[in-house]
Amino acid sequence: MEKQEFVASETESVLSVRNLTTSFRIGSQWRSVVRDMNFDIAPRETVAIVGESGSGKSVTSLSVMRLLPENSSRIEGSVKLAGRELLDLDREAMRQVRGNDISMIFQEPMTSLNPIFPIGKQIAEAILCHRNVSAAEAKDEVLRLLDKVRIPNAKNRFDEYPHQFSGGMRQRVMIAMALASRPKLLIADEPTTALDVTIQGQILDLIKQLQDEEGMAVLFITHDMGVVAEISDRTIVMFRGEAVETGTTDDIFNRGRHPYTRALLSAVPKLGSMGGRERPMRFPVIDIASGETVVPETEAGGVEESARPVLEVKNLTTRFDIRSGLFGRKSGAVHAVENVSFDLRPGETLALVGESGCGKSTTGRSITRLVEPSGGEISVDGYQVGQLGAAELRRMRRTIQMVFQDPFASLDPRMSVGEAVMEPFIEHKLGSKNEARDKAADLLERVGLGADMMPRYPHEFSGGQRQRIAIARSLMLDPKIIVADEAVSALDVSIKAQVCNLLLDLQQSFNLAYLFISHDMAVVERVSHRVAVMYLGEIVEIGPRQAVFDNPQHPYTKKLMAAVPVPDPARRNLKRNLNTEEIKSPIRPVGFVPPQRQYRQVGEGHLVQA
Repeated sequence: MEKQEFVASETESVLSVRNLTTSFRIGSQWRSVVRDMNFDIAPRETVAIVGESGSGKSVTSLSVMRLLPENSSRIEGSVKLAGRELLDLDREAMRQVRGNDISMIFQEPMTSLNPIFPIGKQIAEAILCHRNVSAAEAKDEVLRLLDKVRIPNAKNRFDEYPHQFSGGMRQRVMIAMALASRPKLLIADEPTTALDVTIQGQILDLIKQLQDEEGMAVLFITHDMGVVAEISDRTIVMFRGEAVETGTTDDIFNRGRHPYTRALLSAVPKLGSMGGRERPMRFPVIDIASGETVVPETEAGGVEESARPVLEVKNLTTRFDIRSGLFGRKSGAVHAVENVSFDLRPGETLALVGESGCGKSTTGRSITRLVEPSGGEISVDGYQVGQLGAAELRRMRRTIQMVFQDPFASLDPRMSVGEAVMEPFIEHKLGSKNEARDKAADLLERVGLGADMMPRYPHEFSGGQRQRIAIARSLMLDPKIIVADEAVSALDVSIKAQVCNLLLDLQQSFNLAYLFISHDMAVVERVSHRVAVMYLGEIVEIGPRQAVFDNPQHPYTKKLMAAVPVPDPARRNLKRNLNTEEIKSPIRPVGFVPPQRQYRQVGEGHLVQA
């Protein structure tokens, strides 16, 4: 079937939404989750819908695309694409609209791509389904699109599979697929949330560039206010299914009136806002109902310089063997962590930063021996970790605990929250069940939950609450060190601010040392005392937070900072022109000997790889 062209003049809207209300059937009742949405998007315009999880952003976009299940959802109002009412179309007509005139990019590219087909074939399928072209013409068009989305060596990568691409490159493939039919409207649903900061910067630049070239309208859905400031012309703020404020992005950021808008903006860490401050700073918290500041921005605790380190790491190396062939002979190794050294004092936060695959998480897991290191020395509160037997290792782990990125995956869905928090205390035989219950209740109160929540199960809590539960559980053994592995990365902006404040409060109360693993440079600047930047398994720069952020020396550190979205609408037309190369592979052949690295000192405690 030939593509039908819907032509919109420069003065009329590509998309016009009026009184959009979406309801879901719950039992015998209909419950509205999006109410009375009204907005327009003009050609070459970007409109952002911003709000936290559950605010109705994604349901709005799925309603426009009519991708919600017909038997359990009801869409009312009007959705017009270039003057044509989409809610009145039959299934086949709507299917033609979806591929031809509206395209959508989803948050997680790996679940959107079929793992058993080469990426070239998947993009070609999108073209062949909607355009009357030959297979050869479709292949030529795919190569053109792959070049357009800046995938290097597109011709050779046509026959590669999704697992052979990095996260950023997979998202580029999804954008190429979305552009295959030259849509009038591109809906981007959290397209950069799961990506590293440098890859996120590249994708934002790419969407801006393609919009200029193709003349598309873009509906951009996100909870990241920094991204909104850089990409959108107008912004719609959603809260509990309704648009509470709409306006130009400049107005929303500089003259936002609704308390929820101000609460969202106050929770956004702004890179460079810590200039001149040595200690971490708590986030201000604004009450959504009243608009009043309930937690002011305050300075957190410092570090006693004379204190003996509670964690010392010297020349830590962790490698994973690669075996291949009929007999499984070793053919190489992943050099995940290579010759890493640092120490950590009581009450101090050392942030490990870098992109996915740089070795941050492997470093944290090696220190706790959840992953077996290949070499080096680790001292945890006097324990020589590499020499410990099973019983001693168990005792050592009372001193060092981990908080993982996904709290739902780290909590047993069959155990109540009370049982989950009590379990470490009982397993280590530190007291009776009643003592465990009392301590768990006290810790849940400390992390902002109530003891009355102990009988509930993990699925009954929000993501932010589950992360608080995981933090309470990590404190049950009175640890001296907590390894926080991307502990706030998956959280909404206001929840992230609350959990960061909680971590700072607990650090002051218990004199905890944190190894804070993250790729979010703006959060790291806010909460850390020292920063170590990792690249390909090595620390390339380490020093006091203020020194590293105010005076970055290594090119990779500068690249990370240049990629951070800044919540300032004045930067909306900025093109960062970031390098689109993928991060190099840490795989090395058998017998590879890493070069000896030299470090130069550029300030007190500030070292940079030469």
